[in-house]
Amino acid sequence: MNIDSEASNDISFDDFQLQILKDYEIAVTSRECSLLGRREVLTGKAKFGIFGDGKELPQLAMARSFRDGDFRSGYYRDQTFMMALGLLTPKEFFHGLYATTDITKETMSAGRQMGGHFTTYSINEDGSWRDLTKQKNSSADISCTAGQMPRLLGLAQASKIYRNVKVKNSTKFSDNGNEVAWGTIGNASTSEGVFFETINAAGVLQVPMVISIWDDNYGISVHAKHQTTKEDISKILIGFQRDKDHKGYEILKVKGWDYTALIHAYENASDIARDEHVPVIIHVTELTQPQGHSTSGSHERYKSEERLEWEKENDCNKRYREWILENKISTEEELKSLEKNIKRQVRSARKEAWEEFLRPHKEQKRTLVNLLDNAANSSMNKLFITKLKNDLIAIEEPIKKDMASKARKALRYLLGESSKEKDLLAAWTKNFLEESQTKFSSHLYNEQRNNALNVPEVRPTYDEEPEQVDGRIILRDNFDSLFERYSQALIFGEDSGTIGDVNQGLEGLQKKYGELRVADVGIREASIIGQGIGMALRGLRPIAEIQYLDYIFYALFTLTDDLATLLYRTVGKQRAPLIVRTRGHRLEGIWHSGSQMGGLIHLLRGMYILVPRNMTKAAGFYNTLMKGNEPALLIESLNGYRLKEPKPNNLGDICTPIGIVEVVRAGTDITLLSYGSTLRTVLQAAEELREVGIDAEVVDAQSLLPFDLRHDVLKSIKKTSRLLVIDEDVPGGCSAYLIHEIIEKQGAYKYLDSAPQTLTAKAHRPAYATDGDYFSKPNAEDIFEKVYAIMHESNPTDFPKLR
Repeated sequence: MNIDSEASNDISFDDFQLQILKDYEIAVTSRECSLLGRREVLTGKAKFGIFGDGKELPQLAMARSFRDGDFRSGYYRDQTFMMALGLLTPKEFFHGLYATTDITKETMSAGRQMGGHFTTYSINEDGSWRDLTKQKNSSADISCTAGQMPRLLGLAQASKIYRNVKVKNSTKFSDNGNEVAWGTIGNASTSEGVFFETINAAGVLQVPMVISIWDDNYGISVHAKHQTTKEDISKILIGFQRDKDHKGYEILKVKGWDYTALIHAYENASDIARDEHVPVIIHVTELTQPQGHSTSGSHERYKSEERLEWEKENDCNKRYREWILENKISTEEELKSLEKNIKRQVRSARKEAWEEFLRPHKEQKRTLVNLLDNAANSSMNKLFITKLKNDLIAIEEPIKKDMASKARKALRYLLGESSKEKDLLAAWTKNFLEESQTKFSSHLYNEQRNNALNVPEVRPTYDEEPEQVDGRIILRDNFDSLFERYSQALIFGEDSGTIGDVNQGLEGLQKKYGELRVADVGIREASIIGQGIGMALRGLRPIAEIQYLDYIFYALFTLTDDLATLLYRTVGKQRAPLIVRTRGHRLEGIWHSGSQMGGLIHLLRGMYILVPRNMTKAAGFYNTLMKGNEPALLIESLNGYRLKEPKPNNLGDICTPIGIVEVVRAGTDITLLSYGSTLRTVLQAAEELREVGIDAEVVDAQSLLPFDLRHDVLKSIKKTSRLLVIDEDVPGGCSAYLIHEIIEKQGAYKYLDSAPQTLTAKAHRPAYATDGDYFSKPNAEDIFEKVYAIMHESNPTDFPKLR
């Protein structure tokens, strides 16, 4: 193991002079952007700044070994790396700082993320994939510390899949698995559990991953002695070092100011990872952070004078400059001239970016001022509207909020008036709000025609006397069909491989399709999801299995921060159509009967959440999702694997529509809405209600995100005039969401003769065993009595009080 690299002086003047000067130019440019960026925040032009100063040199070295087809999964210090690859210009840097909403100018996220969060485009305007092997790729950053690690694992694993599995039409995604996934992380963030989870998983999987740890000895104000045992992450990780008897990592340690040592380290790491598919850790030490952690504070508050002086003397740009002069690669005069020119260029880029940011706002301001002036002159409230106009005129650097607020307030003063001027102002305001809102709210879901919502329903068909089989058999045979049809499909999870998952829905499939396509993994939910995200970003169609819904909370931050937001935060430029398979509802115990849908439907906006009542419906959902390009969470009914279902003769073809409810029992007196395993209990109660003269219509929600796009529940309520939502979630959870969707969005309140009601589980987790389930979640008697009470209230004569 090369745990230390000595400073090197063997660089060739003839071979490297141009590279060295070009690298110095990029380093100085990046530093100047950081310095001016901080000033822009302090002057109020930008909200917040977090920059890459002090990390320039190792990022230049990393860029030298980064090839077409490779992927980066990093964090908000990597601006120099992006500049070195030609993927970020100074003007784009400042547009990111200003949060410009024009994607052609703020090319990373059109202002949806703060500056320093980088991405490249994987998707064409028509929704097709770009050729990722002919470009350098950066997966879209998130701010959460160590949140980039799970995704990094999957990006690297994709290369292993492409090298060892015959995937059809894969030339846009891989060149025989020769791509490396490059990760970056700060030393303090290695304290996060997901870092160690991912490091362990990559060592087991042996994937081509190079992780750089930028070590400046601090995590915001907290010194490494409070972050890391021995104050040295590579010393902790030494047990992962490979040897002749054990697979593991190659671990390199190099000083962040030593240019040639950095170049050699990254070239070495690239060769090892790319050729051998061995993960590599590069611990880059003795880095600095010249402006502190971010613009929210000053590092002078927590660093000693001695430390500040050391950082000044060992700044990587300063040491690099000294090295250039010592080796006579350039002269003092030449470097000063270069630096002066760079400062001028960066200042010019800053000015141009700010002018471009302001220009459309100023044009909109001029238009609105004219409209307000005209409206004021035609109104009885001229004085008040004129004040709004003058207030807007006084704003020299307006933003969208200023225009929207003034226009909307002006319309209040025009209430009851009728004039052409008012109509023009109202029309402008409407258009402005719609156009502006789109800039902030588009692309939460796929807006292309290849959306899974456009996949037509294909109903199951049956033989004249269909075979009655366990639900798991339907899933197993449908998965068999999927893996046969889609060579890019694979599934992995705890116990998914050898035994074919805990409920044997994958029985025998590993033997048929191999250990890479049907794979066992360790107990590590966050990195399971990360595997799926990374592989989906590279054109594969992974299904990540979380053994029970209750365990999904160990992966929830990766789902909500990364997967669910990916399409939105890249404005549709990247996608990861990962299917997350799990099982829940109606079993025994606190941690094996999960129905916590209320939390999930709010935390996972940007994903589909599907809750099939049986395995035939579940199989149809999998088929539908494979024809689309969206991430989804599919929750199979945990107590349905051994229940008998008629076996369709068109498994692999059936498609359950997403966002469509199904009326499973027609009725006229009350609409009962539920989903998943609870639906069987509702159907049982509906039959018992029929015995006392109550004809209940039972509706299966089927999918919660999205819910009932055709408003079929509203149609049911128009017929029954009553609504009860039955849900295994806690009070105010998913049932409240469904009531909101039906009463407020669909407008069902106009057709109700009784107050809409909910019947939920108790506020606590379900207690163990059958009695625990009965007294914790809605049972048939609860449903019967709740419905009867609703009918009693409306018609006490026909339905006298029960008890």
